[in-house]
Amino acid sequence: MGLACGIVGLPNVGKSTLFNALTNAKALAANYPFATKDPNLGVITVPDARLDKLTEIIEPKKVVPTTVDIFDIAGLIKGASKGEGLGNQFLANIREVDAIIHVVRCFEDDNVVHVDGNVSPVRDKEIIDTELVLKDIETMEKRVDKLKKASKSAKASEKAALVFGENLLKHLEDGHPARTFPINDEEEKAWLKEFMLLTGKPILYVCNVDEASVLEGNKHTEAFKQAVADEDAEVILISAAIESEIIELDDYDEKMMFLEEMGLKEPGVNRVIKASYDLLGLITYFTAGVKEVRAWTVKVGSTAPQAAGVIHTDFEKGFIRAEVMKYDDLVSLGSESAVKDAGKLSVEGKEYIVADGDIMHFRHNV
Repeated sequence: MGLACGIVGLPNVGKSTLFNALTNAKALAANYPFATKDPNLGVITVPDARLDKLTEIIEPKKVVPTTVDIFDIAGLIKGASKGEGLGNQFLANIREVDAIIHVVRCFEDDNVVHVDGNVSPVRDKEIIDTELVLKDIETMEKRVDKLKKASKSAKASEKAALVFGENLLKHLEDGHPARTFPINDEEEKAWLKEFMLLTGKPILYVCNVDEASVLEGNKHTEAFKQAVADEDAEVILISAAIESEIIELDDYDEKMMFLEEMGLKEPGVNRVIKASYDLLGLITYFTAGVKEVRAWTVKVGSTAPQAAGVIHTDFEKGFIRAEVMKYDDLVSLGSESAVKDAGKLSVEGKEYIVADGDIMHFRHNV
């Protein structure tokens, strides 16, 4: 798909520890600022209970889950928009990702230094927001200048774009991220996307807490949730320390026992992965047969030919039709033949919009 999330935050908030847990990779996680300089790229397996159920029903020779890319981006400090610390590199890296996972530290530990001396996730968020907003102001000032020149024509759309741009610039100058700017229609949504603002990217907040706070949170997480209440963004509590212990356990039963002792139903990283997948506007469809059961990733709103193209570009070019079963129908009826007998296998053409969980078989000219 080429879509990716970027993990951002101040130095020493647990970004690289979370990245390691998400990917089972071994990015440098150290107790000093700027341990991460170049962005680490990881490929995350997306957990999906439906894939397990299909495997149980079909008993294929091979099972392939879907994945999503994630970057662990260098920590940012005050002055990044002016090149302080690794600011220029950070801003360039974040511009390349499609969505942001913003990690904030919500735990006290004298053994883990904080770049600003004490724990305050609201302040930490504001530091990063400020640096990104300052960069976005630079971007929008240039955009508005171009829009002013274009608006000299008689086109109403260009004049409307200028008004939108000027209002957005004022919103940024008042210290607000672009994601909180009110959008009234699809045209304004398209303009915002075209501006490619750093603070316009969809965002997921991850509060890194201690073991005692992973279920109910603490004073830091409550203050943080209040601070982001107007952003319509998901906030997930996770203990990077717990997650790093989980990935060291090789045995499934040991992992489940450890989770049960912690009062958890699943690893916190599973929730982060699923939320990241949603954040990128992705859904899953399946291909299922005795040779292979496989999950595939497409954007929300994708047509059947576009979904076929994820498997191979020739499938999209030579698309004829798609045979579609609904996941719930296959599970309830127990087999593909039973689905057919019940008249629940549909034949769809080029206009069909893929739904999350569809089980698809494509007919095409090679």
